[in-house]
Amino acid sequence: MSRARLAGAPVVSEVLPRELESVPVARHVVRDILDHWDLPELAQDAETVISELATNAILHARMAAIRITVTRVDERTVRLAVIDRSRVLPVLRSPDAHDVHGRGMGIVDALTRCWGTDRLPWGKRVWAELRDQR
Repeated sequence: MSRARLAGAPVVSEVLPRELESVPVARHVVRDILDHWDLPELAQDAETVISELATNAILHARMAAIRITVTRVDERTVRLAVIDRSRVLPVLRSPDAHDVHGRGMGIVDALTRCWGTDRLPWGKRVWAELRDQR
């Protein structure tokens, strides 16, 4: 796990293989970071969000790896992100009851305060913010 500083905010970054077995690893990394930052109240939603973001990248991106980052925006806010080498942007869909796929970004939207995508020259960063309400 690598640690970096970004505009004064603590950031933890981890490169994972682009395979479905990386999703539980991403959840574990996020939970450990939130415990370390004393934000365990965010852990359940954060694990769900990173699962959805990582799964999307694993299923739709190119290359052999993805990068997850967890940034502490302020004392009660974290930003989760997944960086991949696909330029295809995620879409918030309204699947019907019979659709098997298409609910991931709806879950992210429901659990987070905000989310978005940053285009990169070689891919994208999909991020979402969660805030502890205590």
